[in-house]
Formats: sequence, structure tokens, C-alpha cells
Amino acid sequence: KMDRTVDALVGYTKRKLEMEEKYKNWAENNPSDKRMKPPAGNSRPEHPGCQVSGHLMVNRVPGNFHIEAKSVNHNLNAAMTNLTHRVNHLSFGEPITKLAPHMEKTPFMRKVKRILKQVPEEHKQFNPMDDKEYITDKFHQAYHHYIKVVSTQLNMGSSRGAESFNDVNSISVYQMLEQSQIVFYDEVNVPEARFSYDMSPMSVVVQKEGRKWYDYLTSLCAIIGGTFTTLGLIDATLYKIFKPKKL
Repeated sequence: KMDRTVDALVGYTKRKLEMEEKYKNWAENNPSDKRMKPPAGNSRPEHPGCQVSGHLMVNRVPGNFHIEAKSVNHNLNAAMTNLTHRVNHLSFGEPITKLAPHMEKTPFMRKVKRILKQVPEEHKQFNPMDDKEYITDKFHQAYHHYIKVVSTQLNMGSSRGAESFNDVNSISVYQMLEQSQIVFYDEVNVPEARFSYDMSPMSVVVQKEGRKWYDYLTSLCAIIGGTFTTLGLIDATLYKIFKPKKL
């Protein structure tokens, strides 16, 4: 939240001590005040690490992006950085999950929600890394993530061929296949959380197909024919068993 220089740390400590002294006897001096004791120092929740968010424009070719400790304003030993991290959200293409409330009500998102209700769960791998933690408990190591990005066409309209991909029941999204592993570094090298991605040359089409009238008729005839044959076999068997014997 602030610079990690000596002056910044000293200033933060002084403010912390002043707030602690100011509210030390809060409960005794304010017995009728049911409010909680004001937090000492900054009112924002404490978070020991860095928080990164944003968007990257990437080409449709293999590539990577990585996160490491590096600053000209902070006093730190980058090689001793702990690269434990949590992925709150990572996806490719237009975001369709974890959106701000005002974006949930747009016509595009209403269309996306309507289509996704009809898609099987195995075809919803849009952000498999969300809310996962990758913990490293030793120095000189970090997680590297390898991501396969697969272009996916969701067509939940009537099956009229490729031209139906442009109607209101179709969207283009990207699915992800992810693998992660710990990589060890030499003591002089700076560890980094690396995200390597590769665009699949193949595309997946998830299409909803309606049943034709002649498919229904064929199935009905097959059921009737099978029933007739089965009843005929049963009748012939019973006739042979209970056929009266001639004297």
C-alpha cells in the first residue's frame, strides 16, 4: 500500500503507535458507545502482498507473461522473494464471469447467460484457475503455469449450418486447459510467477441440434416393430407349451 523505504516504514510505525495511544482506553472512556473500536493506522484491511489486475492484449501465437519483484524505489532483495500467489480471475477473450454489477445487465451478458444455461458443464472451462492458491514455502522457487487456449463456438440455436453462428443464440469464447508445477531457481536468480499460453490450432464447436420429424417417425416404427416381434415370440412360446396333446 506504500513505499517500502526506510522513511516510509518509520512514518508508518509512528502513525500506528499514535493511533494505538489515542484509542488505548476507548472502551473505558466510551462505555455507552456501541461502535467498535476504530482501527489503528489505516482503515483498509491488511494485505501483505501485491495485488495486480488489468488486461493484456496478446497475439494469437504462443507467448507468456510473468510477475516478479522489481522496483527502483523499494529496498528489497528480489532473489529472496516469496512468489506465493492467488489467482482471483484469469480468462481469455471477453470476460463473461465475475463482472461488475453494472455490466451484468447489459444485453450481451443477458445473451451469454441464456446460452450458458444450455451448455454442458464439461464445456465451461473458461477460467479453471479462478480462486486457486499456489503456495511456495521455500525461497528460490515459484510456480509456472502452462495454459492451452482453445477457441470455442457455442451455438445453442437451431441447426441450420454455419450461418446460424451469427444469430442471437451463438457466442465465441475461449476455454483453457491448465497445468502448474514448481520450478527451482539458483540463489542469484529472481523467481517469477510465469504464465505461458499456447493457442490451439483447432477449434471446438458446441452445437444444439433439434430432432427431425423423420427421426421421430423412424424411432416410433422401430418401437412398434420391436414390440410386435416380441409379442409374437411370446405367443408362439406359450402356444407350444400349452398346446393340447392329441390322444
